[in-house]
Amino acid sequence: MPRRALARVSMQCPGFVVDERAVELEVPAAQRDSALAMANQALRAAGLIAGWRDETIPLLDPATGQALATLERAAARFWGSLTLGAHATGWIAGADGRPAALWIARRALSKATDPGLYDNLVGGGVPAGQTPLSTLEREAWEEAGLPRDRWRQLSPGRTIGLERDVPEGLQREWLHSWDIELHPEDEPRNQDGEVESFTLLPVAQALDLAAGREMTVDASLVTLDFALRRGLLPAAEHQALAPRLAALQA
Repeated sequence: MPRRALARVSMQCPGFVVDERAVELEVPAAQRDSALAMANQALRAAGLIAGWRDETIPLLDPATGQALATLERAAARFWGSLTLGAHATGWIAGADGRPAALWIARRALSKATDPGLYDNLVGGGVPAGQTPLSTLEREAWEEAGLPRDRWRQLSPGRTIGLERDVPEGLQREWLHSWDIELHPEDEPRNQDGEVESFTLLPVAQALDLAAGREMTVDASLVTLDFALRRGLLPAAEHQALAPRLAALQA
């Protein structure tokens, strides 16, 4: 985190205290939202926060998940604050009832993060005032044109904890995942311009894609979780990978 820029922000924005170890916000709870908004606008003007969304997300306590304030979504990775994601693996059953193919989305080139990479059927950040499930339902329509009455079955996956360095700062996220079984005749159709295309891939091809670098890290983890829970991997791979993914449970 650029400490010199933060020191300037602390001078412009009352309530922020910057030292060698941490940045502290010392204002009453009712003033947190406005203090963060002022600081984030200053950081944006300094070129340190890009891809501004004009979308508010909760600022969560990483230990408890309790909402402490709200902030601009684009600022989350700069601060390394905890965010929530809602993802769904869309699958089609084969003759034996097991998953035979997965719907894979390709993100639009205009996306602020991971443009052009492959993604799950549904994937989105959870804004302030929504739950992961309500976000999933909204995104299923906006991204794939699939209202709830066209889902054949919805079942929960795991909640996976992701923490990694990214160009914008630190991504710290809890990925809430679900499986959506679709009818064979259902074809996703993007509604909001955030998905370039959808491709229905045999399970083996979808897993190969998730193992490479052309799929987002979030979607790769959710796809792997799906494969492990559904018993789609060879026994040796399942035995090697299951403990590693279980350790990521949030």
